[in-house]
Amino acid sequence: MSVTIDVKGLPAERISVVPSPLAELGMALHALSEPGHHPDLQGWVTAVSSRLDPCLADRLCEADFLWRTTFSDVFAPFAGLPGRRGLPGGTLAEELDLLDKLTDEQFVAAALEFTCHSQYSRQSLGPLGDPELRRRALDLAAARGAVQERFARRLLADPPTVRAWFRQLVLDCDEAFFADTWARLQPGLAADARHKTELLRRKGPAEALSSLSGAVSLDEEAGLVTIDKLLVGRGTTGDGGLVLVPTSLGWPHLMVLHRYDWQPVITYPAKATRPKAPTVEQLTLRMEALARSPHSTSELADAHGMSAPEISRHLAVLKKAGLITSCRQGRYVQHQLDLAAVSRLGSDFIEGVLR
Repeated sequence: MSVTIDVKGLPAERISVVPSPLAELGMALHALSEPGHHPDLQGWVTAVSSRLDPCLADRLCEADFLWRTTFSDVFAPFAGLPGRRGLPGGTLAEELDLLDKLTDEQFVAAALEFTCHSQYSRQSLGPLGDPELRRRALDLAAARGAVQERFARRLLADPPTVRAWFRQLVLDCDEAFFADTWARLQPGLAADARHKTELLRRKGPAEALSSLSGAVSLDEEAGLVTIDKLLVGRGTTGDGGLVLVPTSLGWPHLMVLHRYDWQPVITYPAKATRPKAPTVEQLTLRMEALARSPHSTSELADAHGMSAPEISRHLAVLKKAGLITSCRQGRYVQHQLDLAAVSRLGSDFIEGVLR
């Protein structure tokens, strides 16, 4: 299982390494909503959460599916610009201006990414233009509860208003906690970007890409970048570029944007070299099915190309083994990996899953 990016004919000068304040804010929001994924950030999460205004915290809950279980592409708007050669902005304000350049169709499809796994790498009308995708989006949003269902309905009914709401939410987060965090992290991310750029210039794309993570490799003869992950996906640079975005708050996640007709983006942890993690093939031999974040049975079936009964059988095995927890939200039962239980199986396993 892996994500591949076709880079045939891509010259080295069209590979860019650039920090993104908006992407890092997305990582910050993910860490706040899923602190169990980021044990090394417990101090930061506690400090931010303790002083977060209750009204802002409530607003964050409305749309947490943008960053909690799926890292939405709304945090990389430069990738959706025509020509597929855009780059992240130098400031949060610049990146929000790039977000404004996306069409309503692009924004809605990216915001409801968790409902459209099967359409992610294909040409599609998206939930605004396809009644069946719209129905499915609302159904899966309802699985996350009434608050998320209301947000999805607002998004589909009035995209411009929700876009303005999201922009203001980002600005309020910046004022509340992110500006100070970004000021602290930006120099290190810029230094990492310079190092990777120099490596790209001196040693070439294969060396530079493999330095991102032991899970990233380039077959130069085939012109194919392979990212070892617990999913299958395909993207292509075409006549566009490839952007590498360092993150400090994102470890151990390795994110790959390979949406149809968007510029491919790899967001990688800008950390010191870590011990080589097991391959996904090795991990899947240890466990064939896994509920990584809260998902309903139908969501898991869609994401893995399996039937709902097949997923139910796998979940029953995992639950009997004490590796997942289940709870009802609205009309649906959500299943999630029990990180405390699985951590006893080994830290390498956790890192590989969360990647």
